[in-house]
Amino acid sequence: MDAIIQFVWQIIMLPVGLIFGGMAERRHFRALEQREAECPVPLDNRKLITKPDNVVHSHMVSGQVVIATDYWKSFLMKLRNLVGGEVKSADRLMQRGRREALMRLREAAQQIGAHEVWNVRLEFSNISMMKGRQGGNMQVEVFAYGTAVKRRGEAAAING
Repeated sequence: MDAIIQFVWQIIMLPVGLIFGGMAERRHFRALEQREAECPVPLDNRKLITKPDNVVHSHMVSGQVVIATDYWKSFLMKLRNLVGGEVKSADRLMQRGRREALMRLREAAQQIGAHEVWNVRLEFSNISMMKGRQGGNMQVEVFAYGTAVKRRGEAAAING
């Protein structure tokens, strides 16, 4: 009886995940686009700061996010894992996580009045494969960090 209930539950959750998970993902991407357009703090992954003479202050900033797939995408990932090939829903999950972590990094830099962020690095962790969580939704943590720089008398100099 438990197996039947579990099977029916999974059948019900697939279209729910397809509809509501897709809506949430599209809404998140739209919100990211808007926030990225509103935040003027540029990012650079180079280690050495250009024009270091006019740097007034530097500070380490970070942004992190834990993001998970919905039920539908988890089902598709498991199916794709069986037959092989590229898992596009996992790519979209990683893209959302990366963009959100970088956006939070930018917002942290903007809060302290920084003009730019240098030496930006990203770290990824698959936390869904931790002990006792096998068979669940894919969950990833993305941690972004870098050096926020305030400059004297001018705006960002990344391209300069």
